[in-house]
Amino acid sequence: MAADLRIKEGLPEITEALVASYTECSRINHLGHEALPSRDGVVDIVSDLYEVIYPGFGRRQKLHIGNVEYYIGSLIDSLHDKLTTQIARALRHDMCRESPHVDYEALAQAKTVEFLKRLPQVRDTLDQDVAAAYRGDPAARSHHEIIFCYPGLEAITIFRLAHVLLELGVPYIPRMMTESAHSKTGIDIHPGATIGHGFFIDHGTGVVIGETCNIGNNVKIYQGVTLGALSFQKDDDGELVRGTKRHPTLEDDVIVYANATILGGRTVVGTRSVIGSSVWLTYSVPPETVVVLDKPSLKVKSPNRSPDGFMYFI
Repeated sequence: MAADLRIKEGLPEITEALVASYTECSRINHLGHEALPSRDGVVDIVSDLYEVIYPGFGRRQKLHIGNVEYYIGSLIDSLHDKLTTQIARALRHDMCRESPHVDYEALAQAKTVEFLKRLPQVRDTLDQDVAAAYRGDPAARSHHEIIFCYPGLEAITIFRLAHVLLELGVPYIPRMMTESAHSKTGIDIHPGATIGHGFFIDHGTGVVIGETCNIGNNVKIYQGVTLGALSFQKDDDGELVRGTKRHPTLEDDVIVYANATILGGRTVVGTRSVIGSSVWLTYSVPPETVVVLDKPSLKVKSPNRSPDGFMYFI
């Protein structure tokens, strides 16, 4: 049956009601003349950064020492322009009311250049992360397999890039980057976390690392691990207190097995400690501690058949 065109006569009323809600619920719309950062634009930047960090593993194949400088140079030039545009949009949206006369394009360009200067340092750290993954996973056949295939490395890579932007005072974009990685890998790392070198997330799905986590060097965690907040402090008006240490600290060489939950800003897991699977930990433990659950009591039912052929369990 064909659509009844008379019903469309009511669509203007729907439009009018929606537009009215833009005034009543103004927190969830942006009707200014200045453009916001683009989700697609940020994803495109991440794709270009991956080419720079891991040349030869992505879009462009057959790179060699004779042509890699030209290729990377063109990417850096493009990243300069793309990042400047998106960072300027983010800065303007975040700061324009308090500082309307700032040249946000110039400020964004300065932050962009400083970010690009730090990429060799990021690569050095990621090189150690890849090496840690190879050391920590007997299923890994090569370092190249880790770069091609491991979602944990992808999430860590985007986190490390986003963390640098956050350190440079760039709003919105770092979180947009890590949330794009979260949606793709199932690994949620806040860009504000502090993570040392040699970090390895094995398997990875369901991992959550909070904003104020401090993670030392050569730490290994498995899927389903949560490094979260124990509670949220509120002020006299009942509003959440922000900017406090809410998430745990893991010192060097700690291992956290699958589905463990470690909570609280005062919780410190000491050097070379091991946290077992499914542990719920809300207090500090000293170095070289092993924390495991008591052995669970299992009930095993064996199938049996009755004379009439039905199966039952005992």
